[in-house]
Amino acid sequence: MGRIERLADTYSQHIRLPWPQTAAGAERVVMLVYPKELECLLQVRKDLFAIATKDAGHEWFEVDVANSFAEWMAQEEYRDAYFESPEDLNAKLESDFTAFVTQRIRSVLKMPEVGKTAAIAVLGIGTLFGFAHVSQILKMLEPDIHGRLVVFFPGTCAQNNYQLLDARDGWNYLAVPITL
Repeated sequence: MGRIERLADTYSQHIRLPWPQTAAGAERVVMLVYPKELECLLQVRKDLFAIATKDAGHEWFEVDVANSFAEWMAQEEYRDAYFESPEDLNAKLESDFTAFVTQRIRSVLKMPEVGKTAAIAVLGIGTLFGFAHVSQILKMLEPDIHGRLVVFFPGTCAQNNYQLLDARDGWNYLAVPITL
C-alpha cells in the first residue's frame, strides 16, 4: 500500500466516527497532512478521500484554491503597477487576497446543499504560500463550518503545530490532524 493509500485509509477510519454537533469550528477542521513531494500524486488520487467520505454516509464537495492568486490578480485594477513594484502588493495580500480566498471557500460552505453531514475538501493550499496565511483563512472560516472542512495540507504537523511546505514557522491549531 502506497503512502497516499495509507493516508486515505486513516482518513476513512476517522471520517466514519460520529460527528459531534457541539464541536467548535476549529474542531470541525480535518487537516490531511502529507509530505509536499506527494502533492501531484495526491491531486490525482483525491478520489480515494471522496469515496471514503461517501462510503461513511457524508456528502463531498471540493474547492480548489490553486488558481486563486492568478484570478485575484486578474481583477486588480493596478496589477501592472504591482509587477513593476511588487513590494507595493504586500499590504493588499494581507487583507484583500486573504479575504478573496476566504470568500471562495466560504461560498462552498454556504451553498444550500452543504449541510451538517457534508465534508468540504480544500485543495491547492500550497499555492497560497508567500501570499496568504492558512491560519488566518481557517480562523475566518470557523463560524461557517457546519460539517467538516477537510484541508489537504502539504507540510508537517507535530503536536498540532502545522508548517505549510515545511518552510515557515508553524502555528498551533485545534484541527484534527490525519498524518502518515
